[in-house]
Amino acid sequence: MQKKSFETILYSSAGIILMLAIIIAVNVITGVKPVRVDMTQEKAFTLSAGTKAILKKIDTPVKIRFYCTQSETATPETVYLKSYARKVEDLLQEYKQIAGKNLVIEKYDPQPDSDAEDSARLDGLEPQPLQGVDQFYLGLAVSLADERVALPFLEPGREKQLEYDITRAIARVFTPEKPTVGIMSGLPVFGEMGNQMMMQMGQQGTPPWTLIEQLKQDFNVKRIDLTADKIDDEVKVLLVIHPKDISDKAQFAIDQFVLRGGKLIAFLDAQSVLSSRQQNPMMGGPAGTSSSLDKLLKAWGLQFDTSKVVADLNFKMQLRGQNGQPTEAPAFLALTADGINRDDIVTGPIDNIWLPLCGAFTGEPAAGLTEAVLLHSTKESQLVDGFMAGMGGDSILSGFKPSGVEYKLAVRLTGKFKTAFPAGQPEDKPEAGSTNSVAKTNDSLKESKTATSVVLVGDSDLLADDFSLRRVESPFGTMINPMNANLNLTQNLVEQMAGDNNLIGVRSRASLSRPFTLVKKLEAEAEVRGQAKIQELQQSLQDTQQRLGELQAQKKDKDQRFILSTEQKAELENFRKKQAEVSKELKQAQKDLRKEVVSLETRLKWLNILAMPLCVTLAGMSIAFIKRKKTSAK
Repeated sequence: MQKKSFETILYSSAGIILMLAIIIAVNVITGVKPVRVDMTQEKAFTLSAGTKAILKKIDTPVKIRFYCTQSETATPETVYLKSYARKVEDLLQEYKQIAGKNLVIEKYDPQPDSDAEDSARLDGLEPQPLQGVDQFYLGLAVSLADERVALPFLEPGREKQLEYDITRAIARVFTPEKPTVGIMSGLPVFGEMGNQMMMQMGQQGTPPWTLIEQLKQDFNVKRIDLTADKIDDEVKVLLVIHPKDISDKAQFAIDQFVLRGGKLIAFLDAQSVLSSRQQNPMMGGPAGTSSSLDKLLKAWGLQFDTSKVVADLNFKMQLRGQNGQPTEAPAFLALTADGINRDDIVTGPIDNIWLPLCGAFTGEPAAGLTEAVLLHSTKESQLVDGFMAGMGGDSILSGFKPSGVEYKLAVRLTGKFKTAFPAGQPEDKPEAGSTNSVAKTNDSLKESKTATSVVLVGDSDLLADDFSLRRVESPFGTMINPMNANLNLTQNLVEQMAGDNNLIGVRSRASLSRPFTLVKKLEAEAEVRGQAKIQELQQSLQDTQQRLGELQAQKKDKDQRFILSTEQKAELENFRKKQAEVSKELKQAQKDLRKEVVSLETRLKWLNILAMPLCVTLAGMSIAFIKRKKTSAK
């Protein structure tokens, strides 16, 4: 017995020593060459294929100077920033492993009045004043010969975009010349200057949209008016955003731009939420809230109904209703991977797009053009009146009938386009009483010589800050975090048409989400079942009320118009009872619908919470049972 105990102790000690030796060896090896294991589904901590492709193309030494203040003062802010700085260093080491000797990484501690501080200022870095520290540097600069791109301050709030920011900086030192992107819009995307009255009241104008600021980092952005009759030759990509009341001459200018090989991205709108907000309430009606390129779409074989928007039970959002209570909004779409083309380079890495009151494209592309659907609804969708959809979701849900059609929300047309203006540039309407007419020459392009691309999106509100970004105040100032991949989608489209395709996959990694798609689907099915019962009860209630009104309106003669017979009184009483019963059943059906949805969410929540502990417990019990069985057999 003693011998067996001694062997057990000996083997246990030997096992502990061996395990300790293995741990030390692993630490030594990983210390020489760090190894990271990324367990996230979206591989958030692994360099993307786009970054690797750009790094492998480096054939000339590129230098990255990384600046981080190593202050001895320990405050919550400095501790947090130093922790983030270590993450940046780890990421730079991964860049180094891929790029090899052609990527040189230098680290600096810019203390006050030091050479490192002078270098940081020459590189354009911006120190941040923090509590207990005069100035804190955390940034980097990428340089190649005389070209230099600086990231003045690496905000922790942009951790998910860190890889994209660094990779873009490397790409920019190789191609310093920026392509020109034209912006034509019926919305204040460039901001608005405050008028004199607003300034006297202390109110400033609105700043440019974040999309515009981001595009300016990579492109020369040129503003183009909606009445323009020509697109400048320097413009390589044209963004048209909510072209409300666009003139025929401007459509002709876009037509000629496409025919000469220009790339077009058009964000149309069947019901613009932003235009509705800006509209004068005294005007009334939904006028001016929709936009289209009717002449061009017709020539390209497509239609865009500006009176209808898409409602989808699988993609419906919850908005804040009256008294702050959440309300269902089936026409405000939150697209998941089920509504996004996973095979396209632009949309493939994206799985979270918000489309408030989005229109649909119908029809087939004209001869010579091919169509790729980038965004679409599910078959649990329906076209609904745009104006009513903007008023609330209750009326849509009460009469919802799935069409079984996957509506096209965004498409790309590729090929050789033909003109929408075969007669040439549209003539200006002559002024009243004028007899002068100007002869025009028809020397416009009729067909593109080379293939080009046009992207059409059925919504423009998705580009606004209100629908794409969340602003959070922090000790480091206002931190802007993306709520979805709306801006990523737009930048991907622009970059594909004018820039480096490798950057598309890098940026898109920044806003992946994993919604409960199965829950959404089950909720939609429950909604359809419940709404069918609710509609039946509502119809019964309506019929009962109508019959009740007819009985109350019956008259015998002028003197006895308020007197009912005994049979009429009995029938009237029966209908009143039926009305009360149907109203009660209707309320119960609505409660049952909500109860079924909540019950489904609760079951799945508990399943997620208990599944892993239950598996571990069962595994432990199984191992114990097997071990006990082997021991008893001895």
